[in-house]
Amino acid sequence: MAGGKETPRQKMIGMMYLVLTALLALQVNSAILLKFKFIDDSLTDVNGKTDKAADSTVKGIEAEVAKNHNQAADVAVLKQSEEIRTETKKVVDYLASVREKLLTATENKSKNEYKNMSAEDKVAITMLGANHRGEAYPLQKTLNDYSTYIQKYVPDAQPLALDAKVDPRVTDPEQKNKNFAELNFENTPVVAALAVLSQKETEVLKYQADALQKQAEKVGAKTIVFDKLGAFASAESNTVAAGTKYRAELFLTAAASGLKQIMTYNGKPLPVDPKTNHGVVEFTAQPGNFDKDGNAKSSWTGKISIKQNGRDTTFTQKVEYTITKPVMQIQSASVQALYYKCGNKLSVQVPALGAQYQPSFSASGASVITGQKGEVTLVPNAREVTLNVSSGGNAIGSQEFKVRPIPNPTIKCFAGGSEANEKQGTSGMAIRTITLRPIPDPGFATFLPEDARYRVSRFTAVLARGKRPVIGPKTINGPQGDMSDMVNAYKEGDRLFIEVQGVQRNNFQNQIEEVNMTRTFNIPLQ
Repeated sequence: MAGGKETPRQKMIGMMYLVLTALLALQVNSAILLKFKFIDDSLTDVNGKTDKAADSTVKGIEAEVAKNHNQAADVAVLKQSEEIRTETKKVVDYLASVREKLLTATENKSKNEYKNMSAEDKVAITMLGANHRGEAYPLQKTLNDYSTYIQKYVPDAQPLALDAKVDPRVTDPEQKNKNFAELNFENTPVVAALAVLSQKETEVLKYQADALQKQAEKVGAKTIVFDKLGAFASAESNTVAAGTKYRAELFLTAAASGLKQIMTYNGKPLPVDPKTNHGVVEFTAQPGNFDKDGNAKSSWTGKISIKQNGRDTTFTQKVEYTITKPVMQIQSASVQALYYKCGNKLSVQVPALGAQYQPSFSASGASVITGQKGEVTLVPNAREVTLNVSSGGNAIGSQEFKVRPIPNPTIKCFAGGSEANEKQGTSGMAIRTITLRPIPDPGFATFLPEDARYRVSRFTAVLARGKRPVIGPKTINGPQGDMSDMVNAYKEGDRLFIEVQGVQRNNFQNQIEEVNMTRTFNIPLQ
């Protein structure tokens, strides 16, 4: 675009480009397709008025030249102005021909008789073609040739059809490797492609207006300016996840230089950028009454106040948008149920929030231990637990869990290095060293290995002959005991009776808990 002081017409062009860019970023549905049509219709209407204004400018130059008695220098300016109109008309006619080819290729009779407002595949075939032979490539050359031509009159005029890598307005890294054709017409509905053509025509007519204005200034003619005003809002996206930033621009569609604008949204003052005359609306979308699809409708109202003809005039724009319910993704070893008084580690992510995800957690029926971003450990103290998730102070959602009791371990008795046999008996010589080992439930140990660490803390042993104890009861503190005295005293047919009296669990925080369980062994001795 040309630099320097912008006219209201130029601001209108910039506004339309921002609106078109914002809509192209949205997910296409029938309502958005209709908005593309509205944009195209608006640009077409503006272009028609701009074209007539150019005729008036040339006539004004012609009148001024005649008023100055047709001086040679002025006549040359008039001839150049007429040439500018001719060259511009060629480009405008060429754009019209591309428009007709698009309508024909997509089986649409005219912009008012759409059979298919989408037809992305036919747009791609027409505009991209195979091996760069589509209509978009000569279109790019025609537009840039025109901008080169117009630089004779508007030295700072920039190319009109840039590839993404050199277009400063394209900031998305995923788009930067696209050429002009792909950037504007790849995966593009026909109504959006037509709006692109209308927008390019608007830029051509803007350059023409800039050039004719400079020509008019050479002979002292006056230029024609817009006198219609209105408010417009351009949102980055009309769908926003709860807890994320909603961002839009509220601005006047046309304004005179130095016009003071007072902007508000929802009654709150809105700062106005003096360079662009745009007000930036930004707020955190709040959760609403979501429907079955997880969407909630909302809106904000922007107002622009100016002094017009000595009176205060206010323009109002209501902007609707959709809040989507963020979906929580919870991962853990056992999501369906948690274990009582254990460190159940969960990973709670909300992909829709992206970098704005700043989680905080609370729970009923459990204590909460937070870890790295999105990680939380729940220690249940009730039969049911409800985990509540928020981000940046905004509620995201809740998840309920059932709570399982901790399964008791299975205790095995080892005589020497082998497990004692309660049915067939064990050699009396092997009982010199008795070891009791708690074996955790396999599922529990797999899910929560740090909570499945057990030891026998106390047991008693008796060497019995018939119904009479020979030695004992003997109390052992710990999982292992020396039974040498019983080895020396036993006879074949005696029994070793063991009663487990204490089992402890070492939990995920290395705290010792007593396990309420008993176990006895009655081992025949051989």
